[in-house]
Amino acid sequence: MGSSELNRYLGFLDTPPLWVKKQFGLEQFNFPEVEIAQQWLPQIPEGIRLGHQMEFIFLQCIARSEKYEIIAHNEALRESGRTLGEVDFILFDRKIKEYLHVELTFKFYIIDPDISEPIHRLMGPNRRDMFFTKLDKIRNEQLGQLSTPAGLSILEKLKLFDKKIVPQVCFKAQLFLPFGAEHGHIRPLNTACIAGYWLRFDAFNSPEFKDGLYFIPYKYEWPVNPSFNESYMTHYEVLLELNIRMIKENAPLVWRKKSDSTFEKFFVVWW
Repeated sequence: MGSSELNRYLGFLDTPPLWVKKQFGLEQFNFPEVEIAQQWLPQIPEGIRLGHQMEFIFLQCIARSEKYEIIAHNEALRESGRTLGEVDFILFDRKIKEYLHVELTFKFYIIDPDISEPIHRLMGPNRRDMFFTKLDKIRNEQLGQLSTPAGLSILEKLKLFDKKIVPQVCFKAQLFLPFGAEHGHIRPLNTACIAGYWLRFDAFNSPEFKDGLYFIPYKYEWPVNPSFNESYMTHYEVLLELNIRMIKENAPLVWRKKSDSTFEKFFVVWW
């Protein structure tokens, strides 16, 4: 497919924050306006998971920003010879003269309305990656890392031991409603994050979906806008591939090019 470096950068930048300002006790990082151009885009490393690819893109975009200075990134927290974790980014806001500790998260969540507690409705398409557990990890572990002995040694190394450092998150996400749902009750989350829908294999194997062309992107391509794609399969061809994914209990993202040349994206789930 025509998933160039530029399209992947755009996919990251165009994905909205999961909430605006402060929610759940977590303040969103104010991502700067960044003009990107093909000629300066560093190549995204291959063979690393999607989250690390998004960290790389974040780093390159912030490096092009006039507002922020990168003080540190991916700083390992070590204690007694063991690595306990890492600090994603320490930035300096040049305009307001403030240091920031930013933890980056980039997620694809389906919304399951059958779950009563709203915060528990968001989960990965395979029902293993839960939003509420990620929230707890950010609040209780990641953003407190600089207060630990290992974190304090990082601050001492960076000569920031006596500086106030504001904890923030850059939590970007694309959300997928159940097929047929006109809207999702997702407040206080950002409705701009709604990117598509999800459905089960039997629902996709119906006359409603026989019209159109389909493509199953690799996971590293998930952030990309499907309108950039050039290679497609028929409904019958994609059913064969989806059947294999269902047997393996793997819920893929699917891009659809409709007969009117509009595009959709959705997850087909196995459960």
